[in-house]
Amino acid sequence: MEWLLQHFPARLVWAVYVCVNGFITIGLLGLLALLTGSPFVFPSLGPTAYLFFFSPLAEASSPRNTILGHAIGLICGYAAFALAVASSPPFGINPGVHGPRLLAAALSLSATGALMALLRISHPPAGATTLIVSLGIISQPRELVIIEVAVILLTVQAFAINRLAGIPYPVWSKHKPVGIRP
Repeated sequence: MEWLLQHFPARLVWAVYVCVNGFITIGLLGLLALLTGSPFVFPSLGPTAYLFFFSPLAEASSPRNTILGHAIGLICGYAAFALAVASSPPFGINPGVHGPRLLAAALSLSATGALMALLRISHPPAGATTLIVSLGIISQPRELVIIEVAVILLTVQAFAINRLAGIPYPVWSKHKPVGIRP
């Protein structure tokens, strides 16, 4: 990566890096989803992958914030769903907006934000995860475990790819960046 940045425009190098690695990571999870019939790909993985490859040294991109942020989003989303929406018709049968879903969305996002602030865990895509769950789009406990496993798998892929590229991507928490920076 360092050689590429010395010989080509940085913006182009980072654009190709984000493009190629976003494709590889989501493609592998998509293949796993096809083989298992499980939701290993869901909307908030997109912004997570983008953070991993566009700003790998940012606090929000650290494995700690990513894994714990999505876990908080899943827990808060499921709690809000169970509290406000579980007795409503499933999302596929009644996809419209109605009171219980609005309450669940507001509860889940506010609780997720408060817990992440309290625990100093910053990962904005977790806000999308909590809404996916609280709105009932994905709400089965088995699927929630699969979502967290997908987050962990994406994080492991990002760790390997970023380290192979020579980026000092953290093992868990963000550390003071050294070397290559986008």
